[in-house]
Amino acid sequence: MTFSRRGFLASGLAAGLISGGAMGQGLDQRPPLRPAPDPRDLIARSGLPGQVGYALTDARGEALSLGRAALPVAPASTMKVLTALFALDRLGPSHRFRTRVIRSGDMLILAGGGDPVLTTDDLAMLAKQVAGSGMDRPTRFAVWGGALPQLPQITDQQADYLSYNPSVSGMMLNFNRVHLGWRRVGVDYQLQMEARAARHSPRAYTVTAAPAAQSDLFSYRHDDDREYWTVSRAALGRNGSRWLPVRLPELYAGDVFQTLCRAQGVVLPTPEVIDQLPDGQVVASHDSPTLDVIIRDMLKYSTNLTAETIGLHASGAPDLAASAEAMRAWLGNIGRGMRLADHSGLSSDSLVSAFGMVRVLNGPGRDLNLQPLLKSDPLAADLGRDATIRHRVAAKTGTLNFVSNLAGYVTTPDGQQGSFAIFCTDPPRRDASKGQELPAGVSTWTHAAKSLQRDLIGAFVGRLGGHRVM
Repeated sequence: MTFSRRGFLASGLAAGLISGGAMGQGLDQRPPLRPAPDPRDLIARSGLPGQVGYALTDARGEALSLGRAALPVAPASTMKVLTALFALDRLGPSHRFRTRVIRSGDMLILAGGGDPVLTTDDLAMLAKQVAGSGMDRPTRFAVWGGALPQLPQITDQQADYLSYNPSVSGMMLNFNRVHLGWRRVGVDYQLQMEARAARHSPRAYTVTAAPAAQSDLFSYRHDDDREYWTVSRAALGRNGSRWLPVRLPELYAGDVFQTLCRAQGVVLPTPEVIDQLPDGQVVASHDSPTLDVIIRDMLKYSTNLTAETIGLHASGAPDLAASAEAMRAWLGNIGRGMRLADHSGLSSDSLVSAFGMVRVLNGPGRDLNLQPLLKSDPLAADLGRDATIRHRVAAKTGTLNFVSNLAGYVTTPDGQQGSFAIFCTDPPRRDASKGQELPAGVSTWTHAAKSLQRDLIGAFVGRLGGHRVM
């Protein structure tokens, strides 16, 4: 693909900080433009430990404000911006992923199509279609997940019990998560695993959990047909719940589908996993939402599995490393100097600069109309809404331990638009806390970083000429 903006103002990086325009009072006696705050002063006053890289350009790609803009850092979930654009270009916004139920001889097959948003409720609709097909009872029931590479987890840099680091497969259910709930009964606990969705939440029989006297919060093992979790008894408290990742996704989906079919009067044999998909007759099917809807939700909720899935679909590569490299190559000159390791940003091995991210926003981002898919005012969830702010922001956040990034578009009250990226990181504490869940001090640091990002965007609006003294 050739982007019309790919070669935009590379000289802006070398030029350093470029003024947003002369200030003065016009003949119409309008109030003078308020001097834009210097981003360097805002960073210094914030006292945020670590380093901050930022870049702002106008809608034409002309650099207006740069600071450490060439510094390569882990993009975290702002990586999903690249992935969204890669998938939109390669697959198209109207693309859908189809899950099928196929009858091949005496075998019924649940065939995954790599749908990243398939839910238990969707399987219930498939079960209803199967029940209404009038077919004879099969003697075998199989699940096929070969539409995508089968990976045990997204990255080994994160703890194995984190629900946002699940397995990847062509057969995925509920984002490859299972819901663990527990309640205290006397001196013991009752634990239950459910394939929870909006309308249906059947028990998950292929995943079990039990309390144990152990120092680790969770421990995990599996055999050929079951997953086993143990949970620290001391950490359970009285009642509670959380999501856990699924590592045997084909068996999980097959187990749930078997239960849902039984509720429709269709009794299926114990599910088995097959590597090759035989020819047969489609007796039921379910299509995902269109890709643009999937991407909008992915950018809003930052779902890692969705990002990895659509990236793998777009590249056709056999693993995440090769797929990420295909995405970098797709960017052409814009991708030079980037190092991409996955599609979600969960791995810290990826490196992207603030200026590199802005080049993406100004090139494929504008060509593929990314802005309407981004979340509006994404900082409001953590900082609350500020009624005095008149500019509009559509952007993607990115968060790892001691990494807080923001990249997107800002529109001034008078309609001028800019593209920006702000990358905040504290490398020593980031390196010391890899794989930890909520290490000491990370919440306070992240809140401070987001507050700085909001202030910097305000300064960027001044550079774009949006503020006047009232």
